[in-house]
Amino acid sequence: AVVSTQSTGGETVHGTKFMMGFGGKGANQAVMAAKLGAKTALVAKLGTDTFGDNYIGNLKNVGVDISHVGRIEGASGVATITVDDQAENCIVIVGGANNHLDDEAVNQAKTLLENSKVVVFQQEIPLSTNLAALRLIKSLNKEITTIYNAAPATDSLPDELYKLVDIFCVNESEAEKLLGLDSVKSVEDASNAAGLLRKKGCKMGMVTLGANGVIYQEESGENVHVPCPKVKAIDTTGAGDAFIGSLACLLADESLQESFKKKVGIACSVASESVTKLGTQSSYPTSYQL
Repeated sequence: AVVSTQSTGGETVHGTKFMMGFGGKGANQAVMAAKLGAKTALVAKLGTDTFGDNYIGNLKNVGVDISHVGRIEGASGVATITVDDQAENCIVIVGGANNHLDDEAVNQAKTLLENSKVVVFQQEIPLSTNLAALRLIKSLNKEITTIYNAAPATDSLPDELYKLVDIFCVNESEAEKLLGLDSVKSVEDASNAAGLLRKKGCKMGMVTLGANGVIYQEESGENVHVPCPKVKAIDTTGAGDAFIGSLACLLADESLQESFKKKVGIACSVASESVTKLGTQSSYPTSYQL
Protein backbone atom coordinates (compact mmCIF):
# COMPACT_ATOMS: atom_id res chain seq x y z
CA ALA A 1 0.00 0.00 0.00
CA VAL A 2 1.13 3.56 -0.74
CA VAL A 3 0.59 6.15 2.03
CA SER A 4 1.58 9.78 2.60
CA THR A 5 3.09 9.00 6.00
CA GLN A 6 3.59 5.76 7.92
CA SER A 7 1.08 5.15 10.71
CA THR A 8 2.13 5.29 14.35
CA GLY A 9 0.86 3.01 17.11
CA GLY A 10 -2.95 2.82 17.11
CA GLU A 11 -3.26 5.19 14.15
CA THR A 12 -5.20 4.47 10.95
CA VAL A 13 -4.07 6.30 7.82
CA HIS A 14 -5.52 6.59 4.32
CA GLY A 15 -3.63 4.98 1.48
CA THR A 16 -3.51 6.20 -2.11
CA LYS A 17 -2.73 2.95 -3.94
CA PHE A 18 -2.79 -0.81 -3.40
CA MET A 19 -1.07 -3.48 -5.44
CA MET A 20 0.01 -7.10 -5.12
CA GLY A 21 3.25 -8.52 -6.44
CA PHE A 22 5.85 -11.22 -5.98
CA GLY A 23 8.51 -10.87 -3.30
CA GLY A 24 10.48 -12.68 -0.63
CA LYS A 25 14.19 -12.01 -0.25
CA GLY A 26 15.55 -15.23 -1.72
CA ALA A 27 13.14 -15.17 -4.63
CA ASN A 28 13.82 -11.47 -5.28
CA GLN A 29 17.55 -12.13 -5.45
CA ALA A 30 17.08 -15.13 -7.73
CA VAL A 31 14.72 -13.23 -10.03
CA MET A 32 17.13 -10.29 -10.23
CA ALA A 33 20.00 -12.57 -11.23
CA ALA A 34 17.81 -14.34 -13.79
CA LYS A 35 16.64 -11.05 -15.31
CA LEU A 36 20.28 -10.13 -15.89
CA GLY A 37 20.87 -13.41 -17.69
CA ALA A 38 22.34 -15.68 -15.00
CA LYS A 39 21.46 -19.36 -14.93
CA THR A 40 19.62 -19.28 -11.62
CA ALA A 41 17.97 -21.80 -9.31
CA LEU A 42 16.00 -21.35 -6.08
CA VAL A 43 15.88 -23.71 -3.09
CA ALA A 44 12.66 -22.88 -1.27
CA LYS A 45 9.27 -24.00 0.01
CA LEU A 46 5.84 -22.75 -1.07
CA GLY A 47 2.43 -23.54 0.34
CA THR A 48 -0.49 -25.18 -1.43
CA ASP A 49 -2.45 -21.92 -1.60
CA THR A 50 -3.15 -19.65 -4.55
CA PHE A 51 -0.08 -17.56 -3.73
CA GLY A 52 2.09 -20.64 -4.14
CA ASP A 53 0.44 -21.59 -7.44
CA ASN A 54 0.95 -18.10 -8.84
CA TYR A 55 4.54 -17.95 -7.61
CA ILE A 56 5.51 -21.13 -9.44
CA GLY A 57 4.24 -19.52 -12.65
CA ASN A 58 6.17 -16.32 -11.95
CA LEU A 59 9.47 -18.12 -11.35
CA LYS A 60 9.03 -20.12 -14.54
CA ASN A 61 8.26 -16.98 -16.51
CA VAL A 62 11.49 -15.25 -15.48
CA GLY A 63 13.60 -18.36 -16.03
CA VAL A 64 14.41 -19.45 -12.47
CA ASP A 65 14.98 -23.21 -12.09
CA ILE A 66 12.29 -24.46 -9.67
CA SER A 67 13.50 -28.07 -9.40
CA HIS A 68 14.17 -27.50 -5.70
CA VAL A 69 11.11 -25.40 -4.89
CA GLY A 70 8.99 -27.74 -2.77
CA ARG A 71 5.32 -27.47 -1.83
CA ILE A 72 3.86 -28.24 1.58
CA GLU A 73 0.32 -28.20 2.89
CA GLY A 74 -0.61 -24.75 4.19
CA ALA A 75 0.19 -21.11 3.51
CA SER A 76 3.04 -19.63 1.49
CA GLY A 77 5.21 -16.92 3.00
CA VAL A 78 3.75 -13.42 2.58
CA ALA A 79 4.60 -9.84 3.50
CA THR A 80 2.62 -6.64 3.91
CA ILE A 81 4.42 -3.49 2.80
CA THR A 82 3.58 0.19 3.13
CA VAL A 83 5.55 2.79 1.17
CA ASP A 84 5.38 6.49 2.04
CA ASP A 85 6.01 9.73 0.13
CA GLN A 86 9.69 9.64 1.13
CA ALA A 87 10.02 6.22 -0.60
CA GLU A 88 10.66 4.57 2.78
CA ASN A 89 8.96 1.27 3.52
CA CYS A 90 7.62 -0.65 6.50
CA ILE A 91 7.42 -4.44 6.10
CA VAL A 92 5.84 -7.27 8.10
CA ILE A 93 6.82 -10.82 7.08
CA VAL A 94 4.89 -14.02 7.78
CA GLY A 95 7.22 -16.93 7.04
CA GLY A 96 4.65 -19.59 6.18
CA ALA A 97 6.14 -22.46 4.17
CA ASN A 98 9.60 -20.85 4.33
CA ASN A 99 9.82 -21.93 7.96
CA HIS A 100 9.77 -25.58 6.84
CA LEU A 101 12.80 -25.47 4.56
CA ASP A 102 15.07 -27.96 6.32
CA ASP A 103 18.33 -29.91 6.12
CA GLU A 104 16.67 -32.54 3.93
CA ALA A 105 16.06 -29.90 1.26
CA VAL A 106 19.75 -28.96 1.47
CA ASN A 107 20.84 -32.57 1.00
CA GLN A 108 18.50 -32.96 -1.97
CA ALA A 109 20.09 -29.87 -3.54
CA LYS A 110 23.67 -31.13 -3.11
CA THR A 111 24.29 -31.60 -6.85
CA LEU A 112 22.88 -28.16 -7.57
CA LEU A 113 25.12 -26.54 -4.95
CA GLU A 114 28.14 -28.50 -6.13
CA ASN A 115 27.74 -27.08 -9.62
CA SER A 116 27.11 -23.49 -8.57
CA LYS A 117 29.47 -20.56 -8.99
CA VAL A 118 27.73 -18.37 -6.38
CA VAL A 119 25.26 -19.28 -3.62
CA VAL A 120 23.24 -16.57 -1.86
CA PHE A 121 21.75 -16.89 1.63
CA GLN A 122 19.20 -14.76 3.50
CA GLN A 123 17.30 -15.04 6.75
CA GLU A 124 13.69 -15.71 5.76
CA ILE A 125 14.41 -19.41 6.24
CA PRO A 126 15.62 -21.24 9.40
CA LEU A 127 19.16 -20.46 10.53
CA SER A 128 19.84 -24.20 10.88
CA THR A 129 19.12 -24.65 7.17
CA ASN A 130 21.52 -21.88 6.19
CA LEU A 131 24.20 -23.42 8.38
CA ALA A 132 23.65 -26.88 6.89
CA ALA A 133 24.06 -25.51 3.36
CA LEU A 134 27.15 -23.48 4.26
CA ARG A 135 28.76 -26.50 5.89
CA LEU A 136 27.97 -28.63 2.85
CA ILE A 137 29.49 -26.08 0.46
CA LYS A 138 32.62 -25.86 2.63
CA SER A 139 32.96 -29.65 2.61
CA LEU A 140 32.87 -29.74 -1.20
CA ASN A 141 36.22 -27.90 -1.30
CA LYS A 142 35.29 -26.17 -4.55
CA GLU A 143 35.53 -22.54 -5.65
CA ILE A 144 31.98 -21.52 -4.79
CA THR A 145 31.44 -17.93 -3.64
CA THR A 146 28.99 -17.60 -0.75
CA ILE A 147 27.09 -14.36 -0.09
CA TYR A 148 25.26 -14.13 3.22
CA ASN A 149 22.65 -11.37 3.42
CA ALA A 150 21.78 -11.11 7.13
CA ALA A 151 18.26 -9.85 6.55
CA PRO A 152 15.74 -9.67 8.09
CA ALA A 153 17.75 -8.25 10.97
CA THR A 154 18.91 -10.36 13.90
CA ASP A 155 20.82 -9.49 17.06
CA SER A 156 23.20 -12.46 16.96
CA LEU A 157 24.57 -15.25 14.77
CA PRO A 158 26.81 -18.22 15.59
CA ASP A 159 30.55 -17.57 15.28
CA GLU A 160 30.82 -20.59 12.98
CA LEU A 161 28.59 -18.98 10.37
CA TYR A 162 30.88 -16.01 9.72
CA LYS A 163 33.83 -18.31 9.08
CA LEU A 164 31.85 -20.17 6.39
CA VAL A 165 30.96 -17.01 4.44
CA ASP A 166 32.89 -15.16 1.74
CA ILE A 167 30.83 -11.96 1.51
CA PHE A 168 28.73 -11.00 4.54
CA CYS A 169 26.31 -8.17 3.69
CA VAL A 170 23.98 -6.06 5.83
CA ASN A 171 22.33 -2.66 5.56
CA GLU A 172 22.58 0.13 8.13
CA SER A 173 19.86 -1.00 10.55
CA GLU A 174 20.88 -4.67 10.25
CA ALA A 175 24.47 -3.74 11.08
CA GLU A 176 23.32 -1.75 14.12
CA LYS A 177 21.26 -4.63 15.49
CA LEU A 178 23.72 -7.42 14.73
CA LEU A 179 26.81 -5.59 15.96
CA GLY A 180 25.17 -3.68 18.83
CA LEU A 181 26.11 -0.29 17.37
CA ASP A 182 24.29 2.94 18.26
CA SER A 183 24.29 4.29 14.73
CA VAL A 184 25.40 3.25 11.25
CA LYS A 185 24.59 6.21 9.03
CA SER A 186 27.80 7.62 7.57
CA VAL A 187 30.52 6.14 5.41
CA GLU A 188 32.79 6.20 8.47
CA ASP A 189 30.18 4.30 10.55
CA ALA A 190 29.80 1.71 7.79
CA SER A 191 33.57 1.31 7.47
CA ASN A 192 33.75 0.53 11.17
CA ALA A 193 30.88 -1.97 10.88
CA ALA A 194 32.49 -3.69 7.87
CA GLY A 195 35.69 -4.07 9.88
CA LEU A 196 33.81 -5.58 12.82
CA LEU A 197 32.17 -8.10 10.49
CA ARG A 198 35.56 -9.04 9.05
CA LYS A 199 36.91 -9.62 12.56
CA LYS A 200 34.15 -12.17 13.11
CA GLY A 201 35.70 -14.34 10.41
CA CYS A 202 34.09 -13.69 7.03
CA LYS A 203 36.38 -12.94 4.10
CA MET A 204 34.63 -9.65 3.33
CA GLY A 205 32.35 -7.44 5.42
CA MET A 206 29.94 -5.33 3.37
CA VAL A 207 27.45 -2.64 4.43
CA THR A 208 24.93 -1.08 2.08
CA LEU A 209 24.03 2.57 2.74
CA GLY A 210 21.06 3.12 0.43
CA ALA A 211 21.59 6.27 -1.62
CA ASN A 212 25.12 6.58 -0.23
CA GLY A 213 26.28 3.36 -1.87
CA VAL A 214 28.25 0.47 -0.39
CA ILE A 215 31.24 0.05 1.91
CA TYR A 216 33.21 -3.18 2.02
CA GLN A 217 36.37 -4.31 3.77
CA GLU A 218 38.64 -6.75 1.97
CA GLU A 219 40.88 -9.40 3.54
CA SER A 220 43.73 -6.87 3.34
CA GLY A 221 41.84 -4.67 5.79
CA GLU A 222 41.29 -1.91 3.23
CA ASN A 223 37.88 -0.22 3.26
CA VAL A 224 36.40 0.57 -0.15
CA HIS A 225 33.48 2.98 -0.73
CA VAL A 226 31.45 2.55 -3.90
CA PRO A 227 28.90 5.36 -4.45
CA CYS A 228 25.47 4.94 -6.06
CA PRO A 229 24.05 6.96 -8.95
CA LYS A 230 21.69 9.72 -7.79
CA VAL A 231 18.08 8.99 -8.74
CA LYS A 232 14.59 10.08 -7.68
CA ALA A 233 13.40 7.23 -5.47
CA ILE A 234 9.77 6.15 -5.70
CA ASP A 235 9.89 2.85 -3.78
CA THR A 236 13.00 1.40 -2.12
CA THR A 237 11.39 -1.98 -1.40
CA GLY A 238 13.61 -4.79 -2.64
CA ALA A 239 16.53 -2.54 -3.58
CA GLY A 240 18.88 -4.50 -1.32
CA ASP A 241 17.78 -7.72 -3.00
CA ALA A 242 18.36 -6.16 -6.42
CA PHE A 243 21.90 -5.31 -5.32
CA ILE A 244 22.61 -8.81 -3.96
CA GLY A 245 21.05 -10.60 -6.93
CA SER A 246 22.88 -8.53 -9.52
CA LEU A 247 26.20 -8.83 -7.64
CA ALA A 248 25.77 -12.62 -7.56
CA CYS A 249 25.09 -12.61 -11.30
CA LEU A 250 28.18 -10.51 -12.01
CA LEU A 251 30.44 -12.63 -9.81
CA ALA A 252 29.23 -15.82 -11.50
CA ASP A 253 29.97 -14.45 -14.98
CA GLU A 254 33.52 -15.58 -15.66
CA SER A 255 33.50 -13.83 -19.04
CA LEU A 256 33.14 -10.42 -17.39
CA GLN A 257 36.68 -9.08 -17.03
CA GLU A 258 35.97 -6.37 -14.48
CA SER A 259 37.36 -5.69 -11.01
CA PHE A 260 35.33 -6.58 -7.93
CA LYS A 261 34.86 -2.86 -7.22
CA LYS A 262 33.49 -2.31 -10.72
CA LYS A 263 31.05 -5.20 -10.28
CA VAL A 264 29.85 -3.71 -6.99
CA GLY A 265 29.36 -0.40 -8.80
CA ILE A 266 27.27 -2.06 -11.51
CA ALA A 267 25.17 -3.78 -8.85
CA CYS A 268 24.64 -0.38 -7.18
CA SER A 269 23.43 1.01 -10.50
CA VAL A 270 20.97 -1.86 -10.90
CA ALA A 271 19.62 -1.30 -7.38
CA SER A 272 19.34 2.45 -8.04
CA GLU A 273 17.36 1.78 -11.20
CA SER A 274 14.96 -0.46 -9.25
CA VAL A 275 13.93 2.28 -6.78
CA THR A 276 12.63 4.53 -9.57
CA LYS A 277 9.49 2.37 -9.94
CA LEU A 278 6.81 1.00 -7.61
CA GLY A 279 6.99 -2.67 -6.72
CA THR A 280 9.73 -5.17 -6.06
CA GLN A 281 10.44 -7.76 -8.75
CA SER A 282 8.36 -5.76 -11.21
CA SER A 283 10.79 -2.85 -10.78
CA TYR A 284 13.90 -4.92 -11.55
CA PRO A 285 15.52 -4.08 -14.89
CA THR A 286 16.58 -6.68 -17.44
CA SER A 287 20.00 -6.77 -19.04
CA TYR A 288 18.36 -5.51 -22.23
CA GLN A 289 16.84 -2.47 -20.46
CA LEU A 290 20.18 -1.65 -18.85
